[in-house]
Amino acid sequence: MDPKSEHDAQSARKRGSGVRIVYELLRDEIIDLSLPPGSPIDEVQLAERFGMSRTPIREALVRLAGEGLVENLPNRSTIVSNIDFVNLHTFFDAMTLMYRVTTRLAGQYHRPEDLETIRKHQARFAAAVAAADALAMIAANRDFHAAVAEAGRNPYFTGLFLRLLDEGRRILRLYYQSFDDRLPQEYATEHDGIIAAIAARDVDLCDRLARAHADQIVRQIQAFVARDQRQDIAL
Repeated sequence: MDPKSEHDAQSARKRGSGVRIVYELLRDEIIDLSLPPGSPIDEVQLAERFGMSRTPIREALVRLAGEGLVENLPNRSTIVSNIDFVNLHTFFDAMTLMYRVTTRLAGQYHRPEDLETIRKHQARFAAAVAAADALAMIAANRDFHAAVAEAGRNPYFTGLFLRLLDEGRRILRLYYQSFDDRLPQEYATEHDGIIAAIAARDVDLCDRLARAHADQIVRQIQAFVARDQRQDIAL
């Protein structure tokens, strides 16, 4: 490789590393609600904070926008995406349906290697619960349900579910926050029952457990949001 090509390759690797660092830190701050919904995102301040040019900052923001975590406004400014609490029921309806559909399909079409992957993510989730690490719980939960969807072998459902899982990470943060990040064991092990139903290819049980799993999460979040709104606490 000639010196110019090698230099270009090194620059690309460095930029890629910078994008990943900015993306991961901002993603965690947004999901953890340290950067509240509606907060302005200033590229100049971020460039100063991370000690890098605005190019990797912009690339990281593009990635976050693709996941629905930031929003580009018509005046070219960027903000943390708002959570539409008024219409949150529509998100819950879609999420509940996708929990049920993907789990049913996994019960029908999974392969042995799918169960290995699903169990691996559940082990990560259990470890995160034990550590009371909310961000790790959110990441492992997302990967668990994504693996269940993949086992169902319908790429259209998988794509839709991944979008909902990504957009719902801040909402799930409220769920864990309602327990002070100490998820009760009875809820921490619900995934194990789902895995057992999938392994047994009991499609009806998959459906019932997935719905019950979704319903208890929805009830807990709705109660938490209603309580905080009555107390006029900014979410």
